[in-house]
Amino acid sequence: MTELTKEQQTEFEAAAFRRLVRHLRERTDVQNIDLMNLAGFCRNCLSNWYREAANEAGVLLDKEASRDIIYGMPYEEWRALHQREASDVQKAAFEVNRPKE
Repeated sequence: MTELTKEQQTEFEAAAFRRLVRHLRERTDVQNIDLMNLAGFCRNCLSNWYREAANEAGVLLDKEASRDIIYGMPYEEWRALHQREASDVQKAAFEVNRPKE
């Protein structure tokens, strides 16, 4: 395996993150509950992790700002444009797979 410098690793991780965010913005047909049920995280989780990283670095970022970064628009606008009511099947799967706190 090729040894990476810390800078390269950070650069490549950032590029992969940007591609993931772009992909999730393009796949508006995939609902957050589907992501949660399949992968255990969703766009909101990603925005929370982003906000936590910023806050740990001393950059105060609120929930709305971090969601705008991930969704590419205000969260309420994204919801109005793309979010559908979860089906009973989706809700039941979420309850089974819900992250344990």
